Amino acid sequence: MTGRIAGKNVIIIGGTSGMGLAQVHRFVAEGAKVLVANRNVEAGKKLETEIGSAIRFVSLDVRSEEGWANVMTEADSFFGAPVDALVNNAGILVEAGLEQTSLESFQFLTETMQTGVFLGMKAVVPSMRKGGGGSIITVSSTAGLVGYAGFFAYTATKWAVRGMTKAAALDLAKANIRVNSVHPGDTETPMIEGRGYNADFVPLGRLAKPEEIASLILFLVSDEASYITGTEQAIDGGFTAQ
Repeated sequence: MTGRIAGKNVIIIGGTSGMGLAQVHRFVAEGAKVLVANRNVEAGKKLETEIGSAIRFVSLDVRSEEGWANVMTEADSFFGAPVDALVNNAGILVEAGLEQTSLESFQFLTETMQTGVFLGMKAVVPSMRKGGGGSIITVSSTAGLVGYAGFFAYTATKWAVRGMTKAAALDLAKANIRVNSVHPGDTETPMIEGRGYNADFVPLGRLAKPEEIASLILFLVSDEASYITGTEQAIDGGFTAQ
């Protein structure tokens, strides 16, 4: 088996579309076994058929502690070895400013994008400890680096993910578990289709491609990034440099 992450066992949350789907294809091409987890059962089963034995799909609501326990049971069965990496892509884009954000909407985004990240980290750590280490990647956003007017709850959760990543990196360093956050700018994914996004404010003059995000995450999962933890990795065409 060859590839930059050959033999690694990886869990990818949200791996049936957009950035997550690009990660699944890239990771399998680089030699990993991948457990894909999200709520879209139809897309997940289709992906299993398309890719074959290198992946397995499991249904998951990231807000559910029981759901995460089931993911780890499936991981034990599929991998037959400890988990090497977790990539959490779970995200929902809701456009609403402070005054337009309802408590219900705020809590839903918090449960999905903050609590879901917490539960995922907590669920996977025992397996990584058994394996002598691992890599956890939390996918945040440039909204976790700067303020975004009109995206109050979304911005709040993405900043929370960044903070949790740093705290977890310090908590888990002695276990050789690295934790980093990735902060993509606007990316060509179904989540932003039809929203009129353009690259006018991006120094490189274009939106990101999902495959470019996958390449950065692949590096952070690989042994090439063995001394990188507690960081936030912006991949935004220079947007946050302005």
